[in-house]
Amino acid sequence: MDLAEARALFSPDPGWLNTASYGLPPSTAWTQLQAALDEWRHGRVSWEGWGESTARARTAFARLVHAAEEDVTTGAQVSQLVAQLAASVPDGTVVLAPEEDFTSLLFPWLAQRHRGVVVRTAPAAGLAAAITPEVDVVAFSLVQSASGAVADAAAVVAAAQAAGASTVVDATQAVGWLPVDARRYDALVAGGYKWQLSPRGTAFLVTTAQLRSRVVPSQAGWWAGEDPFGSYYGPPLRLARDARRLDLSPAWFSWVGAAPALELLASVGVDAVHDWNVGLANRFLDGLGLAPGDSAIVSVDVPGAQERLAAAGVRAAVRGGRLRASFHLYTTQADVDLAVEALTS
Repeated sequence: MDLAEARALFSPDPGWLNTASYGLPPSTAWTQLQAALDEWRHGRVSWEGWGESTARARTAFARLVHAAEEDVTTGAQVSQLVAQLAASVPDGTVVLAPEEDFTSLLFPWLAQRHRGVVVRTAPAAGLAAAITPEVDVVAFSLVQSASGAVADAAAVVAAAQAAGASTVVDATQAVGWLPVDARRYDALVAGGYKWQLSPRGTAFLVTTAQLRSRVVPSQAGWWAGEDPFGSYYGPPLRLARDARRLDLSPAWFSWVGAAPALELLASVGVDAVHDWNVGLANRFLDGLGLAPGDSAIVSVDVPGAQERLAAAGVRAAVRGGRLRASFHLYTTQADVDLAVEALTS
């Protein structure tokens, strides 16, 4: 499917520039979700068909981030997945993270303070230089939520490897528009409800087999079993041999909506989406007389921006006292020009 065909599957009201808060579903996802809800309402079917959507979503996500399916765990939220990693590191582990990073990545590590886990912070732009030999884990976002700044991942990974530290990357604001290769990191986590166009309550974790062997499956239930349908009752513990051992039992309808959305992105290709999104972001910056950037998320300081955009029917966000606008494959040039006109007139 090409970009134009994909864009035809959306019907946003004009002026939606806030995908960094939540993404909009393609008609394929909306239709399949409504059908499942109608089945639920009337009790027409058993649940197994809804559950199969999780496997479809796992397959499509693996394609998006160049991962093997057996390395992909499904969950509900970034913090829920990171918490399993944080709870499994040894006492006294030293974690380094950007001081301005989103708390869903930071809080799980900070919550381990009672057993001596130390969290150090540094500005995101200087993270690589702050990695010292005593650092055990480097946790950072590929794209910063508030500013849209894209991390110098290559520099951070190189410095972490030199120090013998593991890397845990939050790609929530990246997967779906920015080319991402999960194989570069020890762990990559991403929430699905933004750039992946999925319902809230969907998230993924990609881990290496080596890191995964050290993670305690503290949230394991029947769905994490080697044979979920043979794991309903009783001991012994019989978990999946791959990343499914860390799976959380799926919220069915969230995954019914996620599968077609992720399949659409995988079909179109992230490179095409990236070029469209960054092109619109730079059209916006140019309209404000600012230099172009490399992100689909733009942070600008314009007095009264939120009120001026709201009066024009444009929906964006304010983060850190600055206007945050974000552009995805359903955004139009008219949306961009509407926002520019509101901010410059």
